[in-house]
Amino acid sequence: MYDDIANNTLNPRPGVIINSPNGSDVYAGVPKDYTGEYVTAANFYAVLLGSTSALTGGSGKVLATKPQDKVFIYYTDHGGPGILGMPNLPYIYANDFINVLKAKHAMGTYSEMVIYVEACESGSIFEGLIPENLNIYVTTASNATESSWGTYCPGMTPPPPKEYDTCLGDLYSISWLEDSDVEDLKTETLEDQYLKVKLRTLNNNTYEGSHVMQYGTKGISNETVSVYQGSCPVNHTADHLQSFDSMGVVDQREADLHSMWHTYKKSTGEPQEKEELLKNINEITAHRMHLDRSVNMIKSQLLGDQQHGPVRGGGWSVVDDWDCLKSMVRTFETHCGSLTQYGMKHTRTFANLCNNGVSTKAMDETAKAKCSSYNMGRWDPAVVGYSA
Repeated sequence: MYDDIANNTLNPRPGVIINSPNGSDVYAGVPKDYTGEYVTAANFYAVLLGSTSALTGGSGKVLATKPQDKVFIYYTDHGGPGILGMPNLPYIYANDFINVLKAKHAMGTYSEMVIYVEACESGSIFEGLIPENLNIYVTTASNATESSWGTYCPGMTPPPPKEYDTCLGDLYSISWLEDSDVEDLKTETLEDQYLKVKLRTLNNNTYEGSHVMQYGTKGISNETVSVYQGSCPVNHTADHLQSFDSMGVVDQREADLHSMWHTYKKSTGEPQEKEELLKNINEITAHRMHLDRSVNMIKSQLLGDQQHGPVRGGGWSVVDDWDCLKSMVRTFETHCGSLTQYGMKHTRTFANLCNNGVSTKAMDETAKAKCSSYNMGRWDPAVVGYSA
């Protein structure tokens, strides 16, 4: 965990994290093996593979699992077509993650694994990539082409406590976490939980909701949730009927600006502080507009009539040549600035360039021409790092 929430100056309850409006503290006592600069893709892979020699910093703990062990992974961050976010660059690319899972399986050091993934386009990490014979069962917050959603946000229903300016959770995550809080996990199966989470995450609305997906060895879903998440005595005083009413949500990529605008509007502090916040909002918005505009111009020039072709899906991976995709991302960022968590959505365009045989040289020349006058400022990859 990056661990930048509990003691953040913007947290109205210092040292405490809640993930629902009336929720209790979910921070105290949680072990934190890798935080801050040590939350990296490389460390994630090393932990999974039990490779202490590949670690950097942190507690040094890894999954030193045995053949009979069962593994549960819950991953939450931003996402895009074929990629998962990391607070420290580079990002996780689907092919690398799947190759790590294949390597873990080849080592014979687990019996079964369950993975829950909260991220935009999270289905694209597994679609057409994960074999069914790895003894790994996956559910994702969304399919390969849609956003996931922040919820319990200011100004929405239901809202967080009035002193909070931020969303408290994501729709898929709060759905499975709240289900696990109230159900008897020794009798509820993973399939039962998946079906309930799927229904709630649809949010009675095909636009402000997403399609929870299943991948991999689906037979594992017949096992009880307790095998992977443990269990506590059932709280018979708790409300076992989760609300399936429509939830107020915001696109996960817009949740940060939603929070910043809410802070700005209710700010009663120094005028200078308010001006600084507005300046920051405007800079972020301007960079996002630049990303959208420059990607669209590059797409138009390099793909022409092909740019409106069908989106890959139905069992296909996002791209055939993953090295090409990474190269396209680096080339774009070199000339146009960091993609940021917002611009991760554009990896599908870069994948389509690769799938249509566009060369890195052509991408380099076009990106350079389209972005030559742009001042990258704090989004210079030489400063913040590259996404690939």
